[in-house]
Amino acid sequence: MSKPLRILVPVKRVVDFQIKPRVNKTLTGIEKSGIKFSINPFDDIAVEETVRIKEKHGDLVEHTQAVSIGPAKAQDILRNCLAKGIDNVSLIDCKDLELEPLAVAKVLKNIVEKQNINLIIMGKQAIDDDFNHTGQMLAGLLNWPQATNAAKVDILADEGKVRITREIDGGEETLKASLPLIITTDLRLNTPRYVGLPNLMKAKKKPMEKLTLEKDFADIDTKPRLEILSVNEPNAKEPGITVGSVDELVQKLKDSKVL
Repeated sequence: MSKPLRILVPVKRVVDFQIKPRVNKTLTGIEKSGIKFSINPFDDIAVEETVRIKEKHGDLVEHTQAVSIGPAKAQDILRNCLAKGIDNVSLIDCKDLELEPLAVAKVLKNIVEKQNINLIIMGKQAIDDDFNHTGQMLAGLLNWPQATNAAKVDILADEGKVRITREIDGGEETLKASLPLIITTDLRLNTPRYVGLPNLMKAKKKPMEKLTLEKDFADIDTKPRLEILSVNEPNAKEPGITVGSVDELVQKLKDSKVL
């Protein structure tokens, strides 16, 4: 590598993936009171991959940083990043404001330019809104190459490039790209490590940069461009039935006008 790696990992605090979301009474969003929150699973994979790169290519990695744009409670997932091995973390407090992907990309672009970042590893999507837009929008704003849905990442130090393997219909696709670069992670990239209590206790003593969207990024337009009209539960599926023979199955399909 002609330049040392300076890696940024954006992370988001979302409703825990093991909890079934419930629509609130006003039909404006998901009920968030009294439920467990945790790091977005795709972002957790991005954190793990960053730490693995740091462990494997320590001489090439100058700096790793995780950043979360969210409420003050997002400090917990950033402490988790520190406990896993990320060097520094930053919280951008946006109160209860829900930023759209373009606004998030604009804020991240500002951080990238200030911190001289040359590699961004981020989850391909958040499980709360499922947009899968931020990485691509950020690449467009920065005019950087991008490799989405990465299932494998290899740092080719001798070539000064990064090799990314993506799963596609019927096989795999392998890409090579030079820095600077944006990589979005898929579920099969790795399995995040478990963080023990001793490491979490140590992480609580480490510094955390705290910024505010209103004060530190006041010149960035984060106004929403989408309006949510209503949020509704999906229609309940009809229960299945058991048939006694193939002939009965065919008849049922005919009666349902499937055949």
